Amino acid sequence: METTDKISCNIIVDLLQQHHIYDIVVSPGSRNAPLLIAIARSNKFKKHIVVDERCAAFMALGIATITNKPVVLVCTSGSALLNYAPAISEAYYRRTPLIVISADRPIEWIDQDDSQTIQQYEALNKYVKKNYNIPSECESDKSKWYINRIINDAILSCNSGRKAPVHINLQLDEPLNITKTLEKKPERLISLITPDVQIDKKSVNLFVEKISIKKTIIIVGFNNPDLKLKKALTKIAKLPNVVVMTESISNIGSNLFINNIDRTLSILNNEELKNLKPEIVITIGGALVSRFIKQYIRTYPPKEHWHIGITDSTIDCFKCLTSRIEIDPTKYFTQIAANLSTTISPCDYSVKWHKYARKSEKTHNNYISSIGWSELKAYSMILKNIPSNWNIQLSNGTPIRYHQLFDWTKLNRCDCNRGVSGIDGCTSTAIGASIAYENTTLLISGDLCAQYDIGALAISNIPNRFKMIVICNGGGGIFRFINSTSKLPELEDYFVTKSKLPLKEIALGYKFNYYEAIDESSLKDNLHKFITDDSRPSILAIYADGVLSADILKNYFNL
Repeated sequence: METTDKISCNIIVDLLQQHHIYDIVVSPGSRNAPLLIAIARSNKFKKHIVVDERCAAFMALGIATITNKPVVLVCTSGSALLNYAPAISEAYYRRTPLIVISADRPIEWIDQDDSQTIQQYEALNKYVKKNYNIPSECESDKSKWYINRIINDAILSCNSGRKAPVHINLQLDEPLNITKTLEKKPERLISLITPDVQIDKKSVNLFVEKISIKKTIIIVGFNNPDLKLKKALTKIAKLPNVVVMTESISNIGSNLFINNIDRTLSILNNEELKNLKPEIVITIGGALVSRFIKQYIRTYPPKEHWHIGITDSTIDCFKCLTSRIEIDPTKYFTQIAANLSTTISPCDYSVKWHKYARKSEKTHNNYISSIGWSELKAYSMILKNIPSNWNIQLSNGTPIRYHQLFDWTKLNRCDCNRGVSGIDGCTSTAIGASIAYENTTLLISGDLCAQYDIGALAISNIPNRFKMIVICNGGGGIFRFINSTSKLPELEDYFVTKSKLPLKEIALGYKFNYYEAIDESSLKDNLHKFITDDSRPSILAIYADGVLSADILKNYFNL
């Protein structure tokens, strides 16, 4: 096969194939031309070409979260790499494997006023698991051995232990466009064998004894769908002293769990909260959306807080951590569930929590019925009609917070960029997720967030099954709600930053089908059309008064 003459590029491509890593998101450039040639001339890869590196990185993040496999990013030299930073930081805190490959000039040309040269090696150091720097000279056997070893290491590292991005900085010397015919000789493949970690019997018995008799709350943060974990937690949740609390992006819901944390906690007074104080709190998964649960546990700290998961760091969000258990949560809870005692001590702890959960559901339904046209009313109509096989992507700000209030347990999957919780890249991430999922992916976004990532709509080959709802409230609606900004005189000018987003014109320009709703009647009429239309990607713009919607949401929580 005729391909680039750059040995390092061919080693990379061969090893990616042998490790079964096929999704590659590339951005055009000249310095990365040899690697692009090697990738383009292989028929093994799924190639996604995205001009804007920031969009490219978030799109790769979206693909990786759905496939749960590493995705490769390839960019040229200079500032191109820095555009990856927001998405790489998100991937790092979401424990998502990405392989960043940045082309670079040979090291002797750095800081010599040559074009497109910056200090690229370790430029993403704080947000990647490992950094690698490949020299431009790679003709010797020692150099080939070195490149083979570190590429194997990079691939294995990003996808083992605490999954995270890695960065390979690839120095390439001119000429960049020379090709030649290569002999077919596979690279040495290094595999990783990880022993199955089990908790020793003594520790299992100790944990089981504690969980079986002490008032325990298990809280699940963002997570991939996991049927084994759900099965184990469902069995544990049958204990009368155990309460399992989940968020929509935990992707683990059950009628035995408290699936709407904010909704439940918001109806409790201080005395009731104090009486429900747990003795043990166990956390798994990523960062929590709920401000209510964080405030509750910090105010009424348990005697013990265990965090379970492969984290490589001490996570003490509630300020009362007592045990850090470095094991996969599915393995941990499967062992615990298998050893639960059939003898159950009488306790009404779980009964009390579920009583309040049912009460909060009635309060929720009554309130939704009583309010007029607003963002909350629109969400109630949307979430009742979403087909169960759709995947949901949520932007940061109000969309993820509204979503926590409704029944999400029948949906296939819910995701949000909650590693860093930025508004940048939510649309690009959702488009990447749509590419990786065979059915429909729906992004629910605010207008400010949509505007921030409008370049994502220019990505080529967006699937027809991608749909986007934009809640248009005239700016950053979240700032009208949160305590830190909602009462400031600078609110509207400096935080909400009102702007008009011409969504209809944007949709037409990017060849999206466009729908619009300005009240309950128009939403009812257009929502069905929006859901069933699969001729092109679609946008549904929902217009609601931002100030009124913020007041309605505050009243929901009695703020």
